[in-house]
Amino acid sequence: MPNNKEALPTQQFIDIESIENDAVKLKSGGLRKILLVSGTNFALKSEEEQGLITYAFQGFLNSLDFSIQIFIHSRKLNIDDYLTGLGERETQEANELLKNQIAEYREFIKAFVSQNAIMQKRFFVSVPYDSIQIPKIGLDLAEKVSSLFGGGKKNSEQKKQNLEEQLEQFDQRVDQVVGGLNQIGLRAVPLNNDELLELFYNLYNPASKEKQGVEIKKE
Repeated sequence: MPNNKEALPTQQFIDIESIENDAVKLKSGGLRKILLVSGTNFALKSEEEQGLITYAFQGFLNSLDFSIQIFIHSRKLNIDDYLTGLGERETQEANELLKNQIAEYREFIKAFVSQNAIMQKRFFVSVPYDSIQIPKIGLDLAEKVSSLFGGGKKNSEQKKQNLEEQLEQFDQRVDQVVGGLNQIGLRAVPLNNDELLELFYNLYNPASKEKQGVEIKKE
């Protein structure tokens, strides 16, 4: 077995190259945007409502000319911020009776969560974009000469323009998915750079304490 010095870095086994422009850039060159989607209690709906939702969801999937990935992230709920808020409220409370009640409630919640696994489920949709690239077998003589006399700057500008066009087309896909989910009664919000980092930290570190901040913010 290889020793620690010869061990391969974990990043080598992850397909993600970087997170920028509120998107995940893969090593293959593809882009992914992740949507956080609100849930609905389908079981509590009437039979007619369930049928309408199912029909609308089927129509939404059929309207897409690209694939999407739907996944659910289940994780033990982290209530550290909630307990901290209760502690601050306890400190600020002038009424001794209320202060004691807050302290007892905080200890009860802390003990209950430590003895019972409270799970939190989040629903996500991954929207893909893979640009079609025609492979080039080497550079011809003209391209080599051009690269020596400023052609590199032109190629850099072209790559930047291509990226902007790809992001524009990508955003159109995201808007299509968000609109389709809204018609079903589900709210979808694209994650930004910081939220994507938190999400993948939680996904690749299931045993560590959850980083919070990925949530659908109310308007």
